[in-house]
Amino acid sequence: MRELAAIAAYLVAWLFCERVIGIQSGLVTLLISLLFAFAIYALVAYAEHEEKDKNTS
Repeated sequence: MRELAAIAAYLVAWLFCERVIGIQSGLVTLLISLLFAFAIYALVAYAEHEEKDKNTS
């Protein structure tokens, strides 16, 4: 689940940077997209961890 959310976030961020914001630099677009994907991955992992802790209590 985490991986799929990160891939989707990466693609959405990439398209947002290129189409909406209009960033022409590939490196900047790559960095923003990767940071956004990592943030989504971490949030999903944290939510899964919290849900697991609630179920074991």
